[in-house]
Amino acid sequence: MTLPRTADALQVLHRVFGYGTFRGNQQEIIEHVCGGGDALVLMPTGGGKSLCYQIPALVRDGVGVVVSPLIALMQDQVDALLALGVRAGFLNSTQGPDQRRAVESAFLAGELDLLYLAPERLRVESTLRLLDRGRIALFAIDEAHCVAQWGHDFRPDYLALSHLHERWPDVPRIALTATATEATHAEIATRLGLDEATARSADSRSADAPRGARHFVASFDRPNIQYRIVPKDEPRRQLLDLLRTEHPGDAGIVYCLSRNSVEKTAEFLVAQGITALPYHAGLDARTRAANQSRFLREDGVIMVATIAFGMGIDKPDVRFVAHLDLPKSVEGYYQETGRAGRDGLPSTAWRAYGLADVVQQRKMIDDSDGDLAHRRRLAQHLDAMLALCETVECRRVQLLNYFGQQGEPCGNCDTCLTPPESWDGTVAAQKALSTVFRLDRERRQKFGAGQIIDILLGKRTAKVEQFDHQSLTVFGVGTELAEGEWRGVIRQLMAQGLLAVEGNYQTFVLTEASRAVLRGERQVMLRRDPQRQARMRSRSPRAPQAELPATAAPVFERLRAWRGAAAKEQGVPAYVIFHDATLREIATRMPTTAAELGTISGIGENKLAKYGEQVLETLAG
Repeated sequence: MTLPRTADALQVLHRVFGYGTFRGNQQEIIEHVCGGGDALVLMPTGGGKSLCYQIPALVRDGVGVVVSPLIALMQDQVDALLALGVRAGFLNSTQGPDQRRAVESAFLAGELDLLYLAPERLRVESTLRLLDRGRIALFAIDEAHCVAQWGHDFRPDYLALSHLHERWPDVPRIALTATATEATHAEIATRLGLDEATARSADSRSADAPRGARHFVASFDRPNIQYRIVPKDEPRRQLLDLLRTEHPGDAGIVYCLSRNSVEKTAEFLVAQGITALPYHAGLDARTRAANQSRFLREDGVIMVATIAFGMGIDKPDVRFVAHLDLPKSVEGYYQETGRAGRDGLPSTAWRAYGLADVVQQRKMIDDSDGDLAHRRRLAQHLDAMLALCETVECRRVQLLNYFGQQGEPCGNCDTCLTPPESWDGTVAAQKALSTVFRLDRERRQKFGAGQIIDILLGKRTAKVEQFDHQSLTVFGVGTELAEGEWRGVIRQLMAQGLLAVEGNYQTFVLTEASRAVLRGERQVMLRRDPQRQARMRSRSPRAPQAELPATAAPVFERLRAWRGAAAKEQGVPAYVIFHDATLREIATRMPTTAAELGTISGIGENKLAKYGEQVLETLAG
């Protein structure tokens, strides 16, 4: 097969998707796959990964088979393609026999451009025989990180995908993920048989086709997202302040660690007059599906969820992602925050973080199943997460460094906008560690951060009275810091491995590293929390807003109202019709003819024919 002309892919990009140019390394990836090459693509959410397999599927002969674990979202993914005039279908367990037969017939008749399959379908012999009878343009393996050790519950089905090239050796494969460290990247390549040197044997390829898998790693930077981490101080109230002051009426996702926290947070927001819905594995399937549908199809809905929600969500106008609990890994955090601002408009990744988070995560690791190596991996993930929380440097630089990429201070994260101070906390650390040492020596009862801080501040509370003040020479030695500041000190001592917790009651204990601090052999530098800085600075970061010209704002709202009505009538999410970014450009440029409207980014031939007249009427009205 000869390499298709670049013009073919460019023509599809413009005619079907309504975009004038490729972004980043999209063109290089698409040309490689169009020519029959295997590819492993690491590209951030919102970077345009789907085009990297959708366009080759339209350029090459046959049907593009997309392997995706997101059964609950396949209908919306197919609806979005149908709106573009692309012939798409899916096969999964939600369909009845008649629906499956109709899709299978369309596949065999060559009446599909793209066919979506859940990974478990490829372990069913009838599906394999079906694919044998059709013509396959390519295999796209979406969410490829699911094969990694930190992946998800459907990992066994994904591991079986390594056999695709054995059954169909001449069909190109493209595996895609939105995040991967260098180690995860290597693991994906090995487990899917996409190592550059071993992807396929030379005799299985036609002479003029590219040989071996190529790896494409885009920048993981999402410059439109503002990263912010704040110390916990009534986190639900802090979240409410964020929503009311910066994101009124915006769609967003709030992540919580437990199902109970999800329920209570959603109830709290609803009581404050905010449209919020819960999502977690404890809800019945019908409720989860209904809540997900409302989030996707209505404007301004907030989803409060565990990490069970969000993978594959294509909603482009999620303006914020908030975390009320500490994520377990930087990779997970990056995946979750990446669901904000897929349309490229300014968005916020906000997180509340406190001492209890560190204690809880350390305890979960100690209690986790698995061998010592498994617990060490979990601890390494947590250490990287804590380093991101406690850094005094640019958060974006730290995030990119984790993925093996370089960056410059971004000017759009809290540490850049309001630089935190670092201070020599060696003496404070010695006081806190000495208190733990003396309490541990008495050990008349369990003790936590509250007792440590009360003793340092000289508070004679009921729990403190259980200890012998005569032997507690540290009683009252910490009055130079406020209670909130001491909590920050203890949190950072845990983050640095100078304090640990043990037992069911999470009692604090010293670590081997504590000794050097107590002996004065190690300096302890700490990050000063913003509460104290607030007395010295009035400036605080706020997410930049994508402002419209004054004359365009009411036009944009009219267009949104029209889009909402059209989406409701068709039973599809609003973004399937047009993204906010497209409506903003229409409102700003005010086209008066179909030809002018066709030059707007995101308006391809099919959408122009279907909606052009309605848009122009809305503008004229």
